[in-house]
Amino acid sequence: MPKLTIDGLDVDVPAGTSVLQAAEQLGIEIPRFCYHERLPVAANCRMCLVEIEKMPKPVASCAMPVSEGMVVKTQSDVALQARKDVMELLLINHPLDCPICDQGGECDLQDQAVAYGKGRGRYTDDKRTVTEKNLGPLVKTAMTRCIHCTRCVRFLTEIAGVPELGMMNRGEHAEITTYVEKALTSELSGNIVDLCPVGALTSKPYAFTARPWELKKTESIDVLDAVGCAIRVDTRGNQVMRVLPRLNEDVNEEWLGDKSRHACDGLLKRRLDTPYVRRNGHLQAVSWPEAFAAIKERLSDLPGAAIAAIAGDLADAESMFALKQLMFALGSPNLDCRQDGAALDPKVSASYRFNTSIAGIEEADALLIVGSNPRIEAPVLNARIRKRYLKGDFKIAHIGTKADLTYPVQHLGEDVSVFQAIVDGTHPFFETLKSAARPMIILGMGALSRDDGARILGAARHVSEKAGLVVDGWNGFNVLHTAAARVGGMELGFVPGPNGLDTQGILAAARRGDVQAVWLLGADQIETNSLDRAFVIYQGHHGDVGAQVADVILPGAAYTEKSGTYLNTEGRVQRTRRAVFPPGEAREDWKIIRAVSEALDHTLPFDTLESLRAALETAIPSFAVLDVATPGVWGDFGENGALDSGLGALGSAISNYYMTDPISRASPTMARCTLEIGDHVKADARTGTNG
Repeated sequence: MPKLTIDGLDVDVPAGTSVLQAAEQLGIEIPRFCYHERLPVAANCRMCLVEIEKMPKPVASCAMPVSEGMVVKTQSDVALQARKDVMELLLINHPLDCPICDQGGECDLQDQAVAYGKGRGRYTDDKRTVTEKNLGPLVKTAMTRCIHCTRCVRFLTEIAGVPELGMMNRGEHAEITTYVEKALTSELSGNIVDLCPVGALTSKPYAFTARPWELKKTESIDVLDAVGCAIRVDTRGNQVMRVLPRLNEDVNEEWLGDKSRHACDGLLKRRLDTPYVRRNGHLQAVSWPEAFAAIKERLSDLPGAAIAAIAGDLADAESMFALKQLMFALGSPNLDCRQDGAALDPKVSASYRFNTSIAGIEEADALLIVGSNPRIEAPVLNARIRKRYLKGDFKIAHIGTKADLTYPVQHLGEDVSVFQAIVDGTHPFFETLKSAARPMIILGMGALSRDDGARILGAARHVSEKAGLVVDGWNGFNVLHTAAARVGGMELGFVPGPNGLDTQGILAAARRGDVQAVWLLGADQIETNSLDRAFVIYQGHHGDVGAQVADVILPGAAYTEKSGTYLNTEGRVQRTRRAVFPPGEAREDWKIIRAVSEALDHTLPFDTLESLRAALETAIPSFAVLDVATPGVWGDFGENGALDSGLGALGSAISNYYMTDPISRASPTMARCTLEIGDHVKADARTGTNG
């Protein structure tokens, strides 16, 4: 390891480390604009200049590898003057519009101009102007502010795998553009706003709405997909103004999907803020006691077998646990958290987890994707797959509808017969998996929610065992969920009890009239026509599909309005934090269920969140271990039997990335994305173009 001296301090660093990285290990700050630790080095802003002995001029520290005996001075007169000169050049064409710039208050250029600049400029000629670019409904441009750091270009090209931005022309005429005027089609495009060190790229939905010093910042997690990205919710008063990513190396690094970032405006639209009861065919606003009385009137005389409950995709573990306890108190075994009917085995935890872990993707050397499109189901996880691909020696195959996954894949076909051939060991990719040191498979909901989903699950288990995907120290069997509530519901047993009905059975029994009351805990992805004869209780926060067929509506809290526990697709226990209060008469879901239980004379044995969590952790000890992803326990799961080619192609469970849940369906921003970007995404999926 080379040994060098920086500002009089000696340090040993691995060969290939840059001077800037070595300085950071010593806690020495070197200013930079273009350098970012997760992006390829560009070395084009020159702000990180340092003086190195025996070199004739200042050197860009981000691109200079260390060498034995090197002596670096970061605070010498030469280095400080060089930075002042660079800053003066950067500000030559930068407009003086900080008071109206959305980047104001959290702008790298502002901070470094104060810390490293001269204090005033000498340039008196006219500044150049650059025409604004239309990058779609999410990213607002002010390209006259651009300092050509190319962070946005490198992110979209390398991390997102959608090379739609680049630099044209040279010198003073250089500008960042999409070449052809078009909206960015990456599901990760919002991250370039975070990366931009100046105000050239800002959030279009957030434009001119708030200043950073006005906002209260709450650390939480995202629940609009099953990845569980770490986020920060910024609020003003009782309104969520924006959602930003937080650093979590094991889950999302520092990236966030566009839906998770921008669907927050849906939290203000179509909200349920008071209880309703259907009278004479019309929903009427009522008080909480009246709503409870209506529920008691209908449920009191019903046998347990005539009552059922279905949990939706955004339900937290506390509310599902409370509802499960209430259903059992009423004598009902009919409950399910799998709205789509996915064939997941609640008895074997490994059958419904992403056992490799998200960070573990980087250790794999072969991958088979079945019935999933990770790009639209979990964009941040898909970026991790692309990151592994860029390292090389990573063979990826895909069975399902042809799509652009942002990295080259071997498309094996759309029919389950291809997967059957791999199970039988007659397909060449079986040998690829078997010969790999750390192979993995990703099963999507598009495969498991089919009528032969249980057999596909069993076939995937057979492949895993025959090809060596599950060995000591490595579990390559993975299920990629699309619902934040799914793994938590499976873990706490929100599934049919003895002789109980699953989702499809509940809906069929409701059509026949055998199930006479159905409790929908935010369940909006079911066939509601089957509930015409049943008494429907809908508990949720938006007037979505479930609320439209409800006889009683109980207004709940969204994920930003409560402290709730979720398990991501890995089985990692995470918690949201309340950033704002629910609107109007809406309440946290577990509190509503607790109040209903008292009205029904089956009072649940907890009246605080702490006592509820204590009961949950006593019943399922795994809920007590926060933020740790462990592989599930392997066992026998799934069914044996031939796969059914007559059911059509293996496709993704998601058709529109921007609208997958009540919040995003209520979001005006997501509606604009669907209109402006949706057609581009569908076209890419049809052509199967790979980045």
